[in-house]
Amino acid sequence: MTRIRGIDFTSRPGRMKPIVLAEGELDGDVLRIRELRYLASPCDFDDALREPGPWVAGIDFPFGQPRKLVEALDWHRESWTDLIAHVRCMGKDGFERAIKAYTQSDEGKELRRATDPSWATSPMKLGFPPAGKMFFAGAPRIAASGASIVPCAPNGSDRVVVEAYAAMVVKALFEGKVSYKGPMPDSRSARQQIVKCLSEPLCRERYDLTVQMDREHRLQLIYDPTGDPLDAILCAVQAAWASKQERYGVPDDHDALEGWIVDPLRQR
Repeated sequence: MTRIRGIDFTSRPGRMKPIVLAEGELDGDVLRIRELRYLASPCDFDDALREPGPWVAGIDFPFGQPRKLVEALDWHRESWTDLIAHVRCMGKDGFERAIKAYTQSDEGKELRRATDPSWATSPMKLGFPPAGKMFFAGAPRIAASGASIVPCAPNGSDRVVVEAYAAMVVKALFEGKVSYKGPMPDSRSARQQIVKCLSEPLCRERYDLTVQMDREHRLQLIYDPTGDPLDAILCAVQAAWASKQERYGVPDDHDALEGWIVDPLRQR
């Protein structure tokens, strides 16, 4: 069995908006969810990353920035680790000023990475959803954790971190747009539909696994209007899929500086 974790990240965690960590075990083609944990501070997140392995964790934030941006701003790009150290030294205000200055320049715009689908939010975006702020808050923390960051900074640790994107799982399982966040009955019905689908053959067809969880956890996923616990489970699905692939599903020609979302959709 392989220990699997899915993490729905937020750049400013607190009691009202914690980071959600789903813990599970992959046994063959069944991912069993054992626990949902709520991390109310960045230090709680750091502690979770340092918990002993072996485990594979999928975390829902962009691990890198577009190479075109990095080169245009002349940020250190010898390696992902150097880039993250440079960004951290800039500070949050410095990082955000640089992003804003680029997007407001004559040729500037919010770019995407090679791994980002056309419908995804740019990792530079500072508004809603604030993917750029999540990058700044999260990337230095995973870099400092000592875990093996695939494909950005693999180091042989039995604590493996991969980039997940919960919305991509929903896209893989359903045709068209599914709006599942919010308190409205339609959103709750959509969450119920997603939870049901995770235990059905379509999930096995797409991700080579199905998800099992107890009734309490299913109700948490369905009735939490934020959708964050559900996103954590969806990230765990991608991490579980990646754990069964060569190189965790990352292609040979990847750009380690930009990172890579692990999902079978990225291989098509």
